[in-house]
Amino acid sequence: MPAGGAGYWTGVLRRLLRDPVAMGAMLVIAALVIMAVFAPWLSPADPFASSMLKRLKPIGSEGFLLGSDELGRDMLSRLMLGARLSLFMGITPVIAAFVIGSTIGIVAGYAGGAVNSVIMRTIDVFYAFPSVLLAIALSGALGAGIGNALLSLTVVFVPQIARVAESVTTQVRNRDFVEAARASGAGALTIVRVHVLGNVLGPIFVYSTSLISVSMILASGLSFLGLGVKPPEPEWGLMLNTLRTAIYTQPWVAALPGAMIFITSISFNLLSDGLRSAMDVKR
Repeated sequence: MPAGGAGYWTGVLRRLLRDPVAMGAMLVIAALVIMAVFAPWLSPADPFASSMLKRLKPIGSEGFLLGSDELGRDMLSRLMLGARLSLFMGITPVIAAFVIGSTIGIVAGYAGGAVNSVIMRTIDVFYAFPSVLLAIALSGALGAGIGNALLSLTVVFVPQIARVAESVTTQVRNRDFVEAARASGAGALTIVRVHVLGNVLGPIFVYSTSLISVSMILASGLSFLGLGVKPPEPEWGLMLNTLRTAIYTQPWVAALPGAMIFITSISFNLLSDGLRSAMDVKR
């Protein structure tokens, strides 16, 4: 029986809702998304208004609940608005890589033979470079900017998702229900659409969610190095860069963007683990 039916996904949802860790992570992510979407209305101050007289205020100062940065801008407001770009740069490359990598992997896995060999050997070339170095090299070659950073991260994640997609598709294409559909005269596109996609997209999606935390860290690292978001736009990695000189005078304020990156990344990791456990029908 295919594993992609409505009953299967109902069971996945039921097991996921019973997982307190995954649900807690989901609530944190939902809160971050809401904060990012409504940041202009929720921010207590103008995140771009600077004052050298108010620079590097400690946490809890009057009018600065989470202190101020090196230019006297409200940290709470900048963290809230910074969630927009940080989440966007963390999630968008994974979504793009999911679409592209899944397509490449499913084609390679279902076609098999020479087609599989050509596609997968090409994919293997990208594994000669560590993800961090590949992202930095591509961003450096393309130039600084949000668009180039997103493109670089997408290129980094496509091979990883494609390999997973090829692996699960190769397993599914030899299942009895696929062989039966092929014997009945169904075309390749029909088999892939009806019988293959429902069984492979779940594992690929779960793996892709685990890459969001990596994507956020890499995107923040690119901004930290000056290859991503440019000032004065608030983004957590860029904020870490501009606040690094304040680490000895206001270490808690300087650590806040890093704490936001950590909380968001660990939340996506925990949610991914919860999804993986919920999809394990042997539980």
